[in-house]
This record gives sequence, structure tokens and C-alpha cells, in this order.
Amino acid sequence: QVQLVESGGGLVQAGGSLTLPCAASGTIFSGNTMGWYRQAPGKQRELVATMTSGGRTNYADSVKGRFIISRDNAKKMVYLQMNSLKPEDTAVYYCNKGSVVWGAPTLYADWGQGTQVTVSS
Repeated sequence: QVQLVESGGGLVQAGGSLTLPCAASGTIFSGNTMGWYRQAPGKQRELVATMTSGGRTNYADSVKGRFIISRDNAKKMVYLQMNSLKPEDTAVYYCNKGSVVWGAPTLYADWGQGTQVTVSS
């Protein structure tokens, strides 16, 4: 049973925008902090943004002021609005559980397939 489904990726020019939706199963989503992560070629997966069930957000310094995380609790959806995209934002983007404390150990659900974002210069 697929529990996390990311979509919305694509090829975009630098300075452009994309919004990534993620559908999560109720067991993963309900009451949990959710996060967006990304993994660039040859690099480790990194945390990009988190949002608690109560709406508190946190961002990596590299995306602060450009990305916005949001969630629809009724639909069990998490979104990542990405603005002013840069070539260094190129990566596969994933959603999963997050932590209220930035970077704290998290018991992740099985990772979805992710969605590829490619930013051309």
C-alpha cells in the first residue's frame, strides 16, 4: 500500500516557480509534523521544510524566503510552493514525517518515489 505520493515536479528555468503536492495516508499524516526533503545527485537527502499539525513552519536556510510549506488536514495533503528557483534546487523531492525540533531523529514512514525537480540556468 502506497502511503506517500509526491507529484508536481518538472523542468523549470531559474527564477521560476513550482508547487509540489504530496498525498499522505491518514496514519502518517494525522497529528504529525510533516516535512519536505530533497536529494540531489551524489548528495545525502536533506530536510527542506517542516510544518507541525498546528501550522508552525520551519525551513532550511537555503530555501528560507523562497519556499512555503503548507498542509490541508482535511485532505491529508502537504504542499511545497517553490519560488525563485535556483539550479542548486535541482533534486528529487520527497515528503515524509518531520520533527517539531528541526533535524531531530524521526521515525520515517516508507519513502515514496519522490518527484524530480530540475532547474535550468
